[in-house]
Parts: sequence; C-alpha cells; structure tokens
Amino acid sequence: MSEAVLNQIAADVIRMAREKGAGGAECTVSEGSEFTVQVRLGEVENLKEAGSRGAGLRVVVGRKTGSAYTSDLTAEGLAKMVNSAMELAKITTEDPHAGLPDASEQGKFEGDLDLYYEDPPELDTVAKIEAARKSEAAAMAVDPRIFTTEGASVDSYVGSRAFANSHGFAGSYQSSSCSLSCVPVAKQDDAMERDYWYSSARGWKFLEDPEYIGRKAAERAIRRLGARKVPTQKAAIVFEPRIARSMLGHIFEAVSGDSIYRDSSFLVGKLGEKIAHENLTVIDDGTIPGLFGSSPFDDEGVPSRRTVVIEKGVLKNYLLNSYTARKLGMKTTGNASRGITGNASVGHGNFYIPAGALPPEEIIKQIKTGLYVTELIGFGVNIVTGDYSRGAAGVWIENGELAYPVSEVTIAGTLMQMLEQMESIGSDLEFRGSMAAPTLMFPEMTISGQ
Repeated sequence: MSEAVLNQIAADVIRMAREKGAGGAECTVSEGSEFTVQVRLGEVENLKEAGSRGAGLRVVVGRKTGSAYTSDLTAEGLAKMVNSAMELAKITTEDPHAGLPDASEQGKFEGDLDLYYEDPPELDTVAKIEAARKSEAAAMAVDPRIFTTEGASVDSYVGSRAFANSHGFAGSYQSSSCSLSCVPVAKQDDAMERDYWYSSARGWKFLEDPEYIGRKAAERAIRRLGARKVPTQKAAIVFEPRIARSMLGHIFEAVSGDSIYRDSSFLVGKLGEKIAHENLTVIDDGTIPGLFGSSPFDDEGVPSRRTVVIEKGVLKNYLLNSYTARKLGMKTTGNASRGITGNASVGHGNFYIPAGALPPEEIIKQIKTGLYVTELIGFGVNIVTGDYSRGAAGVWIENGELAYPVSEVTIAGTLMQMLEQMESIGSDLEFRGSMAAPTLMFPEMTISGQ
C-alpha cells in the first residue's frame, strides 16, 4: 500500500469514530515487511520473510478511552474496529487527564530525516545469506580456539506508518533498517566463552564489512578466555560504549514522565538541581537524520524535537507525552510512544551522551587499578532508590593497561553516586541504535569478587 492509501484509511477511521460519537480519536495504520536469516557453521539454520499490516484506534468519550486493533483493513474490518473501541470506552473508568494533545501542539518536523533506503529489500536473499556466511567464516579463521559459533544473522525491514487524529492532524513516513551480527564461541581447556559484534543502519551500504564484524566478534570472545575473579575491593569502573548504553537506559527510566508522576524515580522533584558531574550532558533528539530514534512526529502527532535532559550536570527536563504532562501540570516534550493501539507511553528519540574529549585509551591510562566492563549480568537496579548492583565481566586494568580477563564479579553503588562521579567521558560516541554513549569512567565502585 502507498502512503496515500494508509493516510486515507486513517482519515476514514477518524471520520467513522466521530460519527459514532467519539469526542476525540486517533488512528495509526502501518504496513511492513521483514527478512531474517541465520547461518550456523555455513548452513542456513533459519530463514523468515514476513509481511504485516494493521490499524489501531483510540477514542475518547468524555473522560473515558477505548482502544481496538485490526489487521483487516477492509471497510467491514475497520467498521468493526471502530465499534469495538466505542464499546470499550463505555465500560472504562473515567480519567480526568485523558485526551488528545492540544491542537496547538500538533505538527511535524519538516526536514528530511533520511529514514528510508531501498537497498535493504532490494538486496537478494542469496547476497544476504552470503554476507552472514562471510562474517561467520571470518570469525572462525581468527584463532583455532574459535571452535564453533552460535551463528551469524542478517535482518532487514521496510515499512510505512500513517497517523491521523480528530484535531485534523495527518502525517506519514517510510522507514528502513538492516543489521548484521556474529556470535562466535571460544574454547580453552574446559572453559568456553562467547561474545558478539554487530552493525546496524538504515541502509545496507552503511553497514560495517561482514568480515570485520566476524573478526571483531572473535577477538572479543578470545579476550575473555582465562577469566578469573579479583578480590573484593573498591576500584575504578570503566564502561565500554556497548555497556555504557545501559546507564543511559537507567537515566531514561528515571526521567520518564511515567516514573515521575508515579513517584517511582530517584529524580522526582529534582528539576533545576545539579544531579551529576558538570561534564555530563544527556540529550534526547528525534531529528537527527538517518538514526533509529528519528521520526517527523511522535505517536500522538506532536513534532519531534531536541530536548536537553541533563546539561552540565543540571537536570533540565523530564521526557513527557501529553498524558504525563497533564498529570504533572507541564507540556509534552513530544515523546509519546506506542505500537499500533492503546494509550501512549513515554519513549525516546535518539537518547545519548555527547562525546567527551578523551580517547578511551587515555581514560584507561589514567587508572591504576580498575575493571573495564564488557558485559553486565542481571537486573539489580532500583530506579526508585537508585541502588545499583549487577554482575559483571570484563578486563582488569593494571597500571593503565588492560591486563587479564575477569568474570563472576559484582559491581555496586548508587545511580546518584555514579552520575556525580562521571568525570571522564570518552570521545568514541557511535550510534548503533537509538541509545548511544561513549566510554564512561566511574572513579570508585565496590567490586565483590573473591
């Protein structure tokens, strides 16, 4: 279906909902196709091609809401969806904060966000399988200790999304994505270790070379062999960029309007306060061309934008959709997120920590003893209190150099302490998804080991 057809379906659904008595209505229509192939030891293990389409409707009747979804985009199917949403609205509880965004807040980012490339679907299946095979073969060739793999995978997606509401907003966009990953397994004596590497982009031509991905993954797996525990102590902790993204995930959860209005965040009531080291800035930006967190509007028809969340250590903004904004007496930041149907939650655009001045090698050189973390295990993080405790593995730092692999340890502290200590931020920012962070260093955390 063309974007014009999807837009027309959304407009028709809104019209039907208003005719049935909805005071407000919003409709999302999407269509897409995806491809996945996994190769293991040179053989195709899984291959999937699938298409999907659907429409979702949310109606507001007084202060009650109802939602429904259908994959039947015929006139009859859409009519049933409208009737279902209206019936559900009758039996839901009134919510004084329910409703659409104000009409004055509606709109879209007008620039070219570079979201769609034709090469992910146009590249034929044989070429995608060959790319996965090349990546796996390159991993196996790195070292005899790479004795098997958990596979190499290629994924791609193309789709269109249209949105309309009863304020008269209508918009649509196309997007594409693709990725390639490899997971080799290394063995030494009786110990086995696995690791991975991947590349993702809007277009196939922007992916890293398959052989590079395989070699990188193998080198990371080899580096983990011979891991040992270290004594319990307080020492510096360095998060590699892949792991540093987890810290951003905790920050996002803490500044999300859902957490704030429920009083379930350690950052409740701290707007305008210094909550982190002055070197730390955190930005949410849904308008950076070509990135996975970019879109012309959020899932309520509010324009995407750039929001500074933390600026030089000071908490400047929470991230809000229209519902959480009303609950808090504030304005939406254009961060509504949802699938096809239901009430919107709070999401993020491209949520990142800007690059610092130091290369990661220089950060490591400044550390006498510490742990360079390459894997985190478990979910021991409490956003309400800020308590932090997670299993970890990585490489021990001794006198400014990476010395030997470490595993089966736990690192602990509090998120507030970690934010306050984040004085060293690497220059190695890379976007491999909608969250991105460079290398991060924390001068002192508790490491529980032997």
